[in-house]
Amino acid sequence: MKRRMVLMVASLLMSSSLMAGQAESEKLISAAKAEAGEMAPKQLKEMLDAEKKVIVMDVREENQRAEGEIYAPSTMAITRGNLEFEVLNKIKDKNALIVTYCRGGSRGALAAQTLKKLGFVNATNLKGGLKGWAEEGYPIETGLGVTLLTKEQ
Repeated sequence: MKRRMVLMVASLLMSSSLMAGQAESEKLISAAKAEAGEMAPKQLKEMLDAEKKVIVMDVREENQRAEGEIYAPSTMAITRGNLEFEVLNKIKDKNALIVTYCRGGSRGALAAQTLKKLGFVNATNLKGGLKGWAEEGYPIETGLGVTLLTKEQ
């Protein structure tokens, strides 16, 4: 009985510390979204359709890119972990419009915030990331070609 109680208390302590860590991460992500802003998928799609000059930056890990990517005339893939080390050599125009994305929007927000801190004044994040883009019914380019995801009825 005593052992069971100790295990239960230990379990509660571990889960509360995990939740505390999650809460801290959510605060960082919320601050990044507030600082860098977010662009709705519809707005990005309209810009791409109108052939506006925008760099669409995928910040996911290389193995995640197999999920598909947003097709745009000017795309760039730099993992979130390498962003600070690579972007200044790859994008010289600090006024360029850069829209970052990841799978769900969190790493993209952190990347856009970092770009702002590096002096890229027009960096922002794609709201909802690739998932948000796909849920709006916009095309994703995969190794199999261009794909549209549809919702089951």
